[in-house]
Amino acid sequence: MKRRGTGLAAAGLSGVLLLSACSGESGSGAPDDGDDLREVNIALIAWEEAVAVTHMWEAVLEEKGYDVTVTEVDVAPAFQGVADGELDLYLDMWLPVTHHEYMEQHRDSIESLGSWYDNAVLTLTVPEYMEDVREIDDLPARAEDLGGTIVGIEPGAGLTQVTRDQAMPLYGLEEDFELETSSGGEMMRRLDEAIMEERPIVVTLWRPHPAYAQYELRDLEDPQGGMGGTEGLHSIGRAGFSEDYPELAEWMRNWTMDDEELASLEALTVGPGVTDPAAGARQWLAQNPLFLERTLMDDAEGLEF
Repeated sequence: MKRRGTGLAAAGLSGVLLLSACSGESGSGAPDDGDDLREVNIALIAWEEAVAVTHMWEAVLEEKGYDVTVTEVDVAPAFQGVADGELDLYLDMWLPVTHHEYMEQHRDSIESLGSWYDNAVLTLTVPEYMEDVREIDDLPARAEDLGGTIVGIEPGAGLTQVTRDQAMPLYGLEEDFELETSSGGEMMRRLDEAIMEERPIVVTLWRPHPAYAQYELRDLEDPQGGMGGTEGLHSIGRAGFSEDYPELAEWMRNWTMDDEELASLEALTVGPGVTDPAAGARQWLAQNPLFLERTLMDDAEGLEF
């Protein structure tokens, strides 16, 4: 999810959200006496955990005096934008499986800022009422009921690649199923409709995701490991990030979240009925001063949300 290059629009930029009044080039604004640059451009792929933590960091950085731009992009353009230096920061890289290809492609042009969450998984998931579907091997017997469809997300997503290129061949699903790609939002709409009507459906999903708080779901057992194992969520910066943002880079390396913290943040920023994720992020920060102290250390002093 990083990128940059000779024009983000040409690279496939899906949209730009200016979540502050700032404009200008990424990394512009000279640092004072070796301090951080004051303008920072954060790439955002509109996945739930990314939306949650990006709004959280936007709020923190604005309170610390940064001009923050959040640029909404697709997967490949995001990585390219960070690698090219037109985007400064991306907060939701999955390793070692989901984004391995992008990491290998851009390894020499991005800077790792560490892992902040260590319990992420990719899944094929069904509603709990599909009682006879417990593992991926059970899907072929329900292919007709499922319309021969696995409901997926974006075509370029790592989850899509893992499902299509690893899990489906490994379990012999290609003969009976088509992976239907669209977007995370469309996948959730389809899941919601199916559950309301108690119809069978299988979707590509991942943890952490607020759907698990909204519905009774079952992740299918994956005895052959086709969907990969547990992964970590990482933040990355453009080349030279730590030099240009020494203070922010230190905060990023201190940043960790556990299951409870991330779930509660997602509930306030991307959960059912949320209309203002920025306000939800500020509410969460106000409720979690120990997180700020742990992450920013002495720099958390005086922060109010």
